[in-house]
Amino acid sequence: MHLKEAHGQPEEKTLKRVSFRRTAGLMAAAAALIAGPTLSAHAVTPAAPGGQQTYAAQARSAGLTDRQADELQRQVDAVRAQEPQARQTSANTLDIPGGTVTLPAPGRSETRSLASPGTALACGNGHLCITDGRGVNYDYYRCGYYDFNGVGDGTFNNNQTSGTRARFYNSDGSERWSHVAKGTGTASWTPVFHIRPC
Repeated sequence: MHLKEAHGQPEEKTLKRVSFRRTAGLMAAAAALIAGPTLSAHAVTPAAPGGQQTYAAQARSAGLTDRQADELQRQVDAVRAQEPQARQTSANTLDIPGGTVTLPAPGRSETRSLASPGTALACGNGHLCITDGRGVNYDYYRCGYYDFNGVGDGTFNNNQTSGTRARFYNSDGSERWSHVAKGTGTASWTPVFHIRPC
């Protein structure tokens, strides 16, 4: 839901946005279950050079079973459905407006890009990095105002230039809280709907 569509009634907007988020998630999950193999890593149109065969090979080389690889691809497809500008760049990483998102691989305790599974994710200098309650890692490195779909309790690393203020917004666009770089902390991401890294 766009802010412009529901301007004027914050309580009602919040309920609609949360309802939409839950509904979109349920619809994506239902579509993934119904479509099954058609959404697998072997059947989706390639989103980047090398395409789905490369992503499936990455998943296999990381030790994922076919079932786990299919589940991961369904999660990637759900992100792409929720964020139309998202572009898959590895088996579990997508470019999104403002940065990247890396999904946790099924059966793994730590989120890593399957393009280089031996390397831990790091929050680069000049970046705002967030890990939500599902283990999804968001890495923002461009200034702007972005929709955010994280949920649950997680962490952040504001590794931007010292003094840069990252802002976190409610569903109605009002500022919920902010953090001045450099620093780390914990946060509940469910009520955060938009982010302005800088």
